[in-house]
Amino acid sequence: MPIEAAGKTYETDEEGYLINLAEWNEDVANVIAKSENVEMTPNHWEVVNFLRDYYNEYQIAPAVRVLTKAIGKQLGPDKGNSKYLYELFPYGPAKQACKIAGLPKPTGCV
Repeated sequence: MPIEAAGKTYETDEEGYLINLAEWNEDVANVIAKSENVEMTPNHWEVVNFLRDYYNEYQIAPAVRVLTKAIGKQLGPDKGNSKYLYELFPYGPAKQACKIAGLPKPTGCV
């Protein structure tokens, strides 16, 4: 199911995850976020950019427990907790945030 952003078409898998990770940009992220009913704020972008950096370093999208711990280490305990992350991404911080970040579905997510 392709998506359109800024006049260009991007291929996604059956769950809406971007197929070609290199095609990701903020326009694509905003289209995916809108389809997920997420209004992007600076806090959302902070998590999305964190995930992209994490993926670039480890070549894997973190599961929610790993994500929570890593964000807490880098951004502080007020942001490294499930309550905060679920407020930003109610359908699952790892799953939904990775989709918006143009990353594959994290392992262990159903």
